[in-house]
Amino acid sequence: MRYQKLDLNLLAALKALLTERNVTRAGEQLHVTQSAMSGILSRLREYFDDPLIVQVGRKMELTPLAESLLVPVSDILLRINTTIATRPSFTPATAERHFSLVASDYTTSVLLIDVLRRVHNEAPGISVELRTPSDAAAFELESGDVDFIIHPQHQSSTSQPGEVLFEDTYTIVVDANHPHAGSTMSLDEYLSWSHVGFKSGSTGLSMYENWFLQTHGDARRIEVYNHNFHLMPHLVVGTTRLATMHTRLAEKYIGQLPVRLITPGFDTPRLVELLQWHKYRDMDPGSIWLRQCIVDAARELHSI
Repeated sequence: MRYQKLDLNLLAALKALLTERNVTRAGEQLHVTQSAMSGILSRLREYFDDPLIVQVGRKMELTPLAESLLVPVSDILLRINTTIATRPSFTPATAERHFSLVASDYTTSVLLIDVLRRVHNEAPGISVELRTPSDAAAFELESGDVDFIIHPQHQSSTSQPGEVLFEDTYTIVVDANHPHAGSTMSLDEYLSWSHVGFKSGSTGLSMYENWFLQTHGDARRIEVYNHNFHLMPHLVVGTTRLATMHTRLAEKYIGQLPVRLITPGFDTPRLVELLQWHKYRDMDPGSIWLRQCIVDAARELHSI
């Protein structure tokens, strides 16, 4: 089908080229050969009278026109997709759907394991892909490339709907034989020990790391940085290091590892986790069902 002399079948290819910024990867996404994708790019360049993707140094960059097309093209395709895919009803026991969800290993552990158990039992035809948070997560939500994202409330998109799931605090995890004997720890003593920190190659410092840096500066001595919240309690065992992590996750290691928890004797931030989805899927019965599963599981969590 053509509209304004543009073959509308090229819209999906245009989105792939704009997001991947690479002919080969765009072709792989659409399951076409590199030569076929190069031909598609030539047709798009001719239509728009613009190169769209250009080489800048060693990288491929979008032209200003291509940058301006990225959001509206994604929006058009998402509207088409949701219009076609949405069904008037959803029966979990017989439905066959695939959902993608961006969530950290922390959120998966404290919340989503229970959700996925329910999905397995009630909707065996449903598959779920868990994606690691990255700098691209917000765009993936806006473009409809992911169905859901669970992230701290301060990172939320103001243009998409959402619902608060649960709150959490931060606690200090130490080896069971750590010299500090009290149930709380002052800021001065906290700063006197070495620490385990969190730093992800895809998202950078965690919420707590950023908060501490902004509030107290570079006052801690980080002896070990790691990229997985689950590794943090392991990295204090047999040492005098401190790991400051989510209370809900830290509690899971009591009895599993020789560690104990200490309450910070100073102000720490409170984490609010938010579930978001795209507004075009707001009334999709399948999306509503899975959202409710997630919300129900969050309501079962104990208060902190």
